[in-house]
Amino acid sequence: MLTDLSVQHVIKHSVSYGFVLTQPFAFYAGAYPVMENNQLIKESKTLSYGQHNQSVKILQHKLTNLSFFSHPIDGDFGIYTEYALKKFQKEHDLMVSGRADKKTVEKLIVEERNEQLAPLREIEPSLYPGETGDDIEKIQQALHYFGYYEAEVDGIYGPVTAQALLAFQEDNGVTPTKQIDEVTIEAFFAAESDQPEVEEKMPEHVKPEPEQTAHAATSTIDKQESAPKPVEKVSQAVDPSAVIQTAKQLVGSPYSWGGTSPEGFDCSGLIQYIYQSHGMKLPRTVSELWNISKPVDSPSLGDFVFFQTYKQGPSHMGIYVGDGKFLHAGESRGVEISEMENPYWSPRYLGAKRLTIQP
Repeated sequence: MLTDLSVQHVIKHSVSYGFVLTQPFAFYAGAYPVMENNQLIKESKTLSYGQHNQSVKILQHKLTNLSFFSHPIDGDFGIYTEYALKKFQKEHDLMVSGRADKKTVEKLIVEERNEQLAPLREIEPSLYPGETGDDIEKIQQALHYFGYYEAEVDGIYGPVTAQALLAFQEDNGVTPTKQIDEVTIEAFFAAESDQPEVEEKMPEHVKPEPEQTAHAATSTIDKQESAPKPVEKVSQAVDPSAVIQTAKQLVGSPYSWGGTSPEGFDCSGLIQYIYQSHGMKLPRTVSELWNISKPVDSPSLGDFVFFQTYKQGPSHMGIYVGDGKFLHAGESRGVEISEMENPYWSPRYLGAKRLTIQP
């Protein structure tokens, strides 16, 4: 039977992703809940009616997961969010204030975690690579919750799921094995208490926040360029024409804030997906991709093109496909090909950069 872990254990796990504290907070709601938890606790002193920010989106997402909020997740702490929060507080014997105070946020974290992990109790152990079905989806969802699984939840126990599972097992004291047995399933319920207090660096298996999170001022970006993160080379350099061919097959995919699969992309999630399809793992955010690529005077096929939209510095990007056009994931129409001279994009263009592979 599922039992509540202590709030301290829940917080302890989320604090283990200490790098979140050093980043501007705007990552995708629901991307990695254990990372969001820590920041939401940090913001709990100021979350109240009238605010509009990314922290409110995270709050709304959690309330939606627990069936207290059924309106659009828009980051607006209005009457519907306040009502949902009061209903949650009342049902869990908390002070009914309508404010996301620390105790309320802590309870939300515990309840959401229990909701996320409860389906694991229905799994029949002894699952192996190559198997498919609902049980595999439940494992993928749990791995995603803890930040190990980055791909589509498709119910297929393939190489990506196996890699995520092994990383989870290694981090949580389970003998690495591709078999999903009772020991591994129980490790998910004990995972909170096994995490280190604070990590200065992000665990390798966890991606940074999506593109909206870290768009620093231009001066900060220039400073970061002096020591860019290398691209993880896992294959030969990718032919630009092959990249574009893959990219064009994704035209029409919907836009999803923080999305990294054909079910929904944001702009940097699209770039990462395309290159991962060709055996190359790239950083997750627009700012990181800006930092690891080399400036060019004018774009050629396959080059990255960057734009400054809602904040100073690069906050949107795409792939140049020739003839003055670029392919990108836009908020209004999803993955599409747009003109560089478009009245919206032209004045926001920052420049083109080329991906360089570290030896």
